[in-house]
Amino acid sequence: MATDIPQGSVLGPALFNILVSNIDNEIECSFSKFGDNTKLCGVVDMLEGRDAIQRDLNRLERWACANLMKAKCKVPHMGQGNPKHNYRLGGEWIESSPEEKDLGVLVDEKLNTSRQCALAAQKANYILGHIKRGVTSRLREVILPLYSALVRPHLEYCVQLWGPQHKKDMDLLEWVQRRATKLIRGLEHLSCEERLRELGLFSL
Repeated sequence: MATDIPQGSVLGPALFNILVSNIDNEIECSFSKFGDNTKLCGVVDMLEGRDAIQRDLNRLERWACANLMKAKCKVPHMGQGNPKHNYRLGGEWIESSPEEKDLGVLVDEKLNTSRQCALAAQKANYILGHIKRGVTSRLREVILPLYSALVRPHLEYCVQLWGPQHKKDMDLLEWVQRRATKLIRGLEHLSCEERLRELGLFSL
């Protein structure tokens, strides 16, 4: 469930935290609050689990109405054999989503990370392309800090959660780093492993 908060305000986040402090009163299922997003999770291997989630959604809808807020929800159904029950928020059915971005990480219903790897590599490669075109120097002292500050964070963001398990995904991320290290003058003749060792970097 997403709830909107004005951006750029100094007091806004503190006041918002006070406002949502009681949003999880009487909630039965697992409930998490992150900034302006909330996550309601439950096991639905039996009908009691489905009913518990629906009761919590009803409570959240009543809370949103009482606090003059509009709730926006999507339901990702996780796990094999998930019965994929339908849920309502107020008088409307909630849209089911095969994949959802959660705190910047794309998660699909099978917990497959390939799409997240592709997006991370695409974003990092895009920035690396700008560095290659916009920076004339190929000195280590110039390229390495730019790569470390602007490119690599995209390849490592929340990687503890979505760490790739398929070789093709690992190779995709590693290819971006390989391309970056090749930009540095004087290291072109070295292998990828030697370049990483020379630069004090580790394999992704």
